Amino acid sequence: MRWKDGRTSGRVEDRRGMRGGAAAGGGIGVIAIALIGYFVFGISPEQTMQMASQFGGAGSSEQQQGTSGTPEDDAGMFVDVVGTNANDVWQLFLSDYQPPNTVLYTQGTNTGCGYGQAAMGPFYCPADQTVYLDLSFWQEMETRLGASGADFARAYVIAHEFGHHVQTLTGASQRVRQAQQNARSEAESNQYLVMLELQADCYAGVWAANASRVSNGNVALERGDLQEGLQTANAIGDDTLQRNAGQRVTPEAFTHGTSAQRQEWLMRGYNSGDPNQCDTFSEL
Repeated sequence: MRWKDGRTSGRVEDRRGMRGGAAAGGGIGVIAIALIGYFVFGISPEQTMQMASQFGGAGSSEQQQGTSGTPEDDAGMFVDVVGTNANDVWQLFLSDYQPPNTVLYTQGTNTGCGYGQAAMGPFYCPADQTVYLDLSFWQEMETRLGASGADFARAYVIAHEFGHHVQTLTGASQRVRQAQQNARSEAESNQYLVMLELQADCYAGVWAANASRVSNGNVALERGDLQEGLQTANAIGDDTLQRNAGQRVTPEAFTHGTSAQRQEWLMRGYNSGDPNQCDTFSEL
């Protein structure tokens, strides 16, 4: 993936190396809960944070501030370039688009949704419209889950989280929460979560298809990149996660979609380059 000459915006807040500020009783027990929730059952970060707070892992109300600007290391610059490019793409499609905030952190940090843990993986908090990234997750994703370590595979995950921001702006996330409240069963409620996650995958594909369009080619996919993204989509499907964790594959517990579904919707977004082709909810 070509990105090093891409534009940065300085919209990244860098909290790496700062103390996370978890309340007493957090630590390894909370991380274990988050790992089980994310890697085995596909529980959303918001749900996992709520679980963690019940075990003493909630952050205090005190605000945690880092350094805002463009990080100087390659990993931080990569996040800034991809995020800036994603914002430029979404401004093509949403006239009133407002970029999300992005926070880099280490191990744990306070968020508008509760106390965030690295073990949850990258996540988006709608309460403060912020994407949170502990970059050590890349290694976890590659070594534990079998995802690709290629730049585009990592960019796909970032773009997926930016897709959740788009869903907040369009009201899709709010409609899903309402539908979940009216659901007759947990399985039905999870269906709405799956559709939300698959739409974010599709939106990641839309970004990839349009990345070079807004960057004069300075940010663009190269040969083999798409296959690396599909490898990652396969690795983080609910059925694959459950199977690799030694669990019985339980479709009614899915919250992100199967590996095949995640690959399919990433490709739909990429092949069309059009967010209007990402209506996953019509398939409910």
